[in-house]
Amino acid sequence: MLSKHCEHVVLAYSGGLDTSVAIPWIKEHYGARVTALLVNVGQEGELGDALERARFNGADQALAVDAREEFAESYLFPAIQANALYQGVYPLSTALARPLIVSRLVSVAREVGADAVAHGCTGKGNDQVRFDVGVKTLSNELAIIAPVREWNMNRPDEMEYARQHGLKIHVKPDSPYSIDENLWGRSVEGGLLEDPGRSAPEEVFDWTHHPQEWPNEPQDVTLGFSQGNPISIDGVRQTPVELIRSLNALAGRHGIGRIDHVEDRVVGIKSRETYECPAALTLIPAHKALEALVLPRDLQTVKVGLEQRFGELVYGGFWFSQLREAIGAFVESTQASVTGEVTVRLHQGSARVVARKSPFSLLAPELATYGRGSTFPEGAAEGFIHLYGLSTALAYAHKPTVESTPAREAPRAPPAVPQTT
Repeated sequence: MLSKHCEHVVLAYSGGLDTSVAIPWIKEHYGARVTALLVNVGQEGELGDALERARFNGADQALAVDAREEFAESYLFPAIQANALYQGVYPLSTALARPLIVSRLVSVAREVGADAVAHGCTGKGNDQVRFDVGVKTLSNELAIIAPVREWNMNRPDEMEYARQHGLKIHVKPDSPYSIDENLWGRSVEGGLLEDPGRSAPEEVFDWTHHPQEWPNEPQDVTLGFSQGNPISIDGVRQTPVELIRSLNALAGRHGIGRIDHVEDRVVGIKSRETYECPAALTLIPAHKALEALVLPRDLQTVKVGLEQRFGELVYGGFWFSQLREAIGAFVESTQASVTGEVTVRLHQGSARVVARKSPFSLLAPELATYGRGSTFPEGAAEGFIHLYGLSTALAYAHKPTVESTPAREAPRAPPAVPQTT
């Protein structure tokens, strides 16, 4: 515990089990007033009567902030521009939401005059790092309380605590899963999923249809982009939130977006993670395809390396770092020409790019064609190839000869140890 004398705590409240039991626990152990802050980042399925339950469970005040548009425009769109996939797989759905929640948490804490903030993260997960680093970066004067981490209790113990205290919770006693969702994705942990040797049961999926329900026929969807940001589906412009929600439903119907991944957590352990990110795994490949059409090769090469670092920084809780901001500024500077349309074919769990076009295309048909009318200067190719491979040819011609060394003798067996009788 960081402080025994907090007077007012603003809790990052989700309505789930961890933050529900945190309300009375903070009041019991710190004697502080509790303001429950629910930041809506697109988890509509989890909201319901969350504020009412927070007050019933002891919160002195319960507030809700609709941050969906900010989440989409200021966090998800930069991630799309950066083709952000942690370890090449995970679209960072949970990780991207945390800095936004942290910024609102700190802001509200200042508004209500709180001297501490709290979150419901465990001691072995990534979110504790994201919350703590983010809060300390934005406001070093606020104490941080982490009831679940300090408490060191598990899910069954929390449910028993809720029963003993008569709390209202939205958790099925027989459900072993921990679920987090927002506009960009849905994550499921716990239970059978902790064994990477077992396939995920169908019951854990909600956004993506069962394979038996996937449409038999493929569906082509045309996504419009303007300066790297998605703006339309099949020619119909939508707001960022509407577009992502529409694509989650559309791609999810075809089973697109399921991720089963063993990832490296910030705290040093490996963990089997299950995600559903239909829109993300449709938009990012489309964005990459458009970039391949309009960006020069050297720019793409440098950008790919920075994209990986961008994903690592977001995953590790360094959204507010100068390095992440600098990479973000570089990425944004590359997107001026990333405008056009990309057609993606949705079918049987895959989203495959089948067409793309842009007014800034660097693909010159008169140079690339193998048909008549080509203007490519083929006569220059021989001289180009000679110079292009010259350094390799020279190095090979002057490569020193290395004399082969005789094979070493096999090591002799150690002498037998005399037996005693």
